[in-house]
Amino acid sequence: MNVLSTNLQDVKIIEMAVYGDHRGFFTESYTKEKFADAGITIDFIQDNHSLSVEPGVLRGMHFQRTPKAQTKIVRAVTGVIYDVLVDMRIGSPTYGKWEGYILSEHNHRQLLVPKGFAHGFVTLTPNCNVQYKVDEYFSKEHDGGIAFDDPEIGIQWPMPLNKLVLSEKDKQHPTLSEFDNPFIWEGK
Repeated sequence: MNVLSTNLQDVKIIEMAVYGDHRGFFTESYTKEKFADAGITIDFIQDNHSLSVEPGVLRGMHFQRTPKAQTKIVRAVTGVIYDVLVDMRIGSPTYGKWEGYILSEHNHRQLLVPKGFAHGFVTLTPNCNVQYKVDEYFSKEHDGGIAFDDPEIGIQWPMPLNKLVLSEKDKQHPTLSEFDNPFIWEGK
């Protein structure tokens, strides 16, 4: 297991050992003891799974408000996604910054998304199955999002905005500056 730091404070890329041969591959996508040895001691309580059937599907930028905020570990089981995070934690050295990562069935990378980050992804290939572990149950009352096209954040999506396929809900999120932000960075 290899845990890589990113340019965003507290966000990690996780690479598990992958054993392949002419039949395919095997990997342990999550082993509590190995994650704990790497300093990731989060108590994950639910696994979620989404399927996006066409390229250009954008799901985001989502989060849950406190006290139901979620830490996530995200991976693409099939297909290729461009996964984007925005640090929403007031006081964080990377507050308001974003970064994108390629997660795919080929690189087997996983992304640790701490509480206080908006999370979203766009599919780059058809039939993307994305799974993610969370440490808090879904709460409709605490469900939230920020605009995927917030000009102050300036996310550079890998395709024109008019080609993206969004839900009606995801088209109507406020910008980060319009959002009544409860997230505070508790770092060092």
